[in-house]
Amino acid sequence: MIKFNELKNGDHLIAVFEGDRRRGEVKDLNGNEKQVCVNTGAQSFWFSTDQLFALPVNEEELFNFKFSRQPEPDGTIKYLKGAFRILISKEGDFSRFVIWYRDEQRQIIEPISLHILQNHFFEMTKVYLNEGSFDAAKV
Repeated sequence: MIKFNELKNGDHLIAVFEGDRRRGEVKDLNGNEKQVCVNTGAQSFWFSTDQLFALPVNEEELFNFKFSRQPEPDGTIKYLKGAFRILISKEGDFSRFVIWYRDEQRQIIEPISLHILQNHFFEMTKVYLNEGSFDAAKV
């Protein structure tokens, strides 16, 4: 389950209805009823937060968001999207990493979900991170 206050428009997650799990994007939030409108492809539906589940931060998800991968000589791996960077200490380990955009840097000291990474990206760049998002270098 995801906390309502963690969600922003554009966040990606898993929505479950009657056992059917679908990836979707948050399109709207109803704070009065704690309902989340999620587009699961062809249509948008309203869900309660107990029907929503987080996606992990991993290389596949970063590639979905058009990040490029740059292995470093010291064994670390850098993921780039325009001027936004993610640096992991070893292959496949997203439990602790560093993100930065221009002169702002943040240390992520525990595993986070994809929607939390999207929120950091938005806070730092002022642009939503989604499959069709901008080239951060232009901001």
